[in-house]
Amino acid sequence: MQSVRKISKVWKGKPVSEGAGVHLKRAFGNAEVPLFDPFLMLDDFHSNYPPHYLKGFPWHPHRGIETITYVIHGTVEHGDSMGNQGVIASGDVQWMTAGSGIIHQEMPKGDRDGLLWGFQLWANLPASQKMMAPRYRGIESSEIPEVTLSGDVRVKVVCGEVAGVKGPVRDVIVDPAYLDVTVPPETTFRHPITRGHKVFAYVVDGEGYFDPERSACSHEVVGNAYFDMKQQCACSAENLVLYEDGDEVAITAAEKPVRFLLVSGKPIGEPVAWYGPIVMNSREELRTAFEEYEKGTFIKDRSKI
Repeated sequence: MQSVRKISKVWKGKPVSEGAGVHLKRAFGNAEVPLFDPFLMLDDFHSNYPPHYLKGFPWHPHRGIETITYVIHGTVEHGDSMGNQGVIASGDVQWMTAGSGIIHQEMPKGDRDGLLWGFQLWANLPASQKMMAPRYRGIESSEIPEVTLSGDVRVKVVCGEVAGVKGPVRDVIVDPAYLDVTVPPETTFRHPITRGHKVFAYVVDGEGYFDPERSACSHEVVGNAYFDMKQQCACSAENLVLYEDGDEVAITAAEKPVRFLLVSGKPIGEPVAWYGPIVMNSREELRTAFEEYEKGTFIKDRSKI
């Protein structure tokens, strides 16, 4: 018998500053490891005040992870040690596998009204793949299929499959799905998820009930927000919903549409040693990574330099 996933916990994004002073909301991060395994972090960078983002993320290293950047307003200029250069524009996705090591920069720009809005997700790599050759995939909005389901539910499929339509990002280690879903008022979206995979939803806009029991809230203090189960309150923008196990999710919009990111992946179940932009399995591996960075031996794949 198919079971619908229930909500485990609900978070509210917390304000943080990263890079050279970029103001953003962190939906989850280091403090939540390993609750979101195989995912490590989700940041929501959303501002119409350019001084809060223009200094960007200057050159910095990554090893042992994948970074997924999705822009919905404005642009992000990218450059890296493999020679890739380009602009992530509205609706585009950058899926970068750092693997054994990459050095890159990300410099955000607002749209004509100064609005910047996007998300960066970090996915972990298993020990057997942490030192794989790095790779970069820039996916333009025109390459991302949009599926319309019954009830006029619209789903942009970055990775994974919806109604037989597959996203352009494939052959990723942790078998992820990454969907941008918009559900009209008082309409329900149902989607199968492989049992045992971790699943979360991040509310971009609007309000919705994220399981059939409408238990959108946890009766405990989570982050800076208090949620009362008895109120059956809808989750709204900047809420992060973590699911229990099951076969599918069922999400119903409230009196206005709800838009959310739905992400799932296969847990790795390995130790996490994390400091700054490097995520390995042990402190010794972290020390090695930073020593190599200081010595100039961090980059292993020099075939494209």
